[in-house]
Amino acid sequence: MKDRLGQTIYVGKAKDLKKRVSTYFQASRKLLVSQPKVRAMIDLIVDFDLIVVKSETEALLLEGQLIKKYKPRYNTDFTDDKRFLLVRVDHREPLPRFRLTRNRTDSKSRYYGPFAHSTHLRQTLAALRKKFGILLGDASPVKIETDQWRLYDDARAEIYEHPNELSQADYLTRVDSACAFLDGKTKEWLTELKDQMQAAAESRDYEKAAQLRDRITALEQTSVRTRKFERPLHDPTPKSATLAQLKADLGLRNIPERMECFDISHISGSFCVASMVAFKDGRPDRKNYRRYKIKSFIGNDDFRAMEEVVGRRYRRLNDEQKPFPDLVIIDGGAGQVTAALKAFLGQGLEPPALIGLAKKNETIIFSDGREPLNLSHHDPGLRMLQHIRDEAHHFANSFNAELRSKKLRESILDDFKGLGPTKRQALLQHFGSIEKLRAADAESITKVEGIGPKTAEGIVEFLNPIH
Repeated sequence: MKDRLGQTIYVGKAKDLKKRVSTYFQASRKLLVSQPKVRAMIDLIVDFDLIVVKSETEALLLEGQLIKKYKPRYNTDFTDDKRFLLVRVDHREPLPRFRLTRNRTDSKSRYYGPFAHSTHLRQTLAALRKKFGILLGDASPVKIETDQWRLYDDARAEIYEHPNELSQADYLTRVDSACAFLDGKTKEWLTELKDQMQAAAESRDYEKAAQLRDRITALEQTSVRTRKFERPLHDPTPKSATLAQLKADLGLRNIPERMECFDISHISGSFCVASMVAFKDGRPDRKNYRRYKIKSFIGNDDFRAMEEVVGRRYRRLNDEQKPFPDLVIIDGGAGQVTAALKAFLGQGLEPPALIGLAKKNETIIFSDGREPLNLSHHDPGLRMLQHIRDEAHHFANSFNAELRSKKLRESILDDFKGLGPTKRQALLQHFGSIEKLRAADAESITKVEGIGPKTAEGIVEFLNPIH
C-alpha cells in the first residue's frame, strides 16, 4: 500500500488478496476502522502494488524482504534486523561443517538458502547428519593420524550410523552428498523415505511412520527456495512495430531506436544510488548500462538525485561528442521529469525527447508541457516503456542491495572487541574491503596505524576461524 508520494506504508500477504484488501474499506468493519492506527493508514492509501507468488512460503519470504527494504511505518513484523537462516559451508576447513547463520559475511564459503522455516531447517540438518554423516556447528573433530580424523569423542560416535574415524577424502565425499541435497537434489531421498513410511504403516509401526512423516515434511519445506520475483514481458508484437507504435503514441520525430531510462533507489535516504539502462532496437543493451552513487548530497531527495545523475550522464556524452539517445525515460512523475530537464538546461544542453512514467496508472509525463497521457494497458508501446522502466528499477535496487551487503560484511569488525571505530575505518581504508583484510597476514595488518602485533594476530584469528 502506498501514499500519495509513492512511499510504501504497508506490506501484507493473503491467499485471497481481493478479500484481504477489501476488509480495510468496508463500512461494516467497525472494529477494524475503529483502531486509530488502521484508520490513519487507510486515510493515506492512494495506490497498491500486487505481486503473485506460487506458495505461502514464497509469500512469507517476499513479505519479509519487502518490509526490510522499505521499512513501512504501519508494519510491526520483520522490522528488526533478523534475517532468514542460511546454511554456511566453509570448504577451506579440513573437515567442513554445516553451520547456521543469518548473514553472508564470507565470500569464500558456500551458502544455501534462505530458508523460511527455522524449525524445519534444524530438523533437516539433524537428518542430514544421520543420513550422510556430516558435522554440524557443535562438533570438534580431532586429527588422530596423518590422514585420519575422529569426528566425535562422546556418545554421538555410537549413535550415528557412519564410521566415526575416517580420512579427509572420505569425509569430503559425505559433504558433497549433503551439499547436493541442499542444492535441491532431494527427489531420490524423499522417495526412499516415503517408501519407508509406507512400509512402517503397513506393518502397523505407526510411531515410526509418524517420525518418517515429520522428516518428509521438514525436507519438503526446507527444499523450497527463494525465487526472484520478476514480471516477464510478454509482448508478441515485433520490436520494429512496437517502436513505430511508441513513436506514434508519444508524437516523436524519430523512431526511438536508442532509449535510456533512469531510476533512483535508496533506503530512507541511506545508500542513495541511481541506475541508467539502455535499450537498442527495443532490446536491452546491457554493455551500456550504468550505475551511479549520489555524490552531491546525503539524504532523501529524489529530485536532486535525478538532476545529478542525468546531468553527469549527458555532460559526459557531450564532452565525448557522442550522440544522445532518441528518448530519455524517467522512472517517476512530474517532479522527477522537471529535475531531469533542469539537468539539461542548466548545462546549456539541448534535451532529446524526455518523458516520465509515473507508476500510479502508468501515466506518461511530457517535459514539453503537453497534457499527461494514459495509454491502454494492452498498448505494445506502453509495454515497452514498462519493460525498460522495470529493468532500470531492478538494476538500481540490485546496486543498492550490493552496497548494503558490502556494508554488512564490513560490520563484522564491530564484533571484534577492542577495535574502535577509528581503527576499523583505518583498516578498511588501508585494505579496501573486508575480503582483502581477511586474506592479509598479521605483519601486513600491523602496518595500519594504531594496530599492534597482538591485535593484528587477533584480527587474523577472528576473520579466519579454524573451527
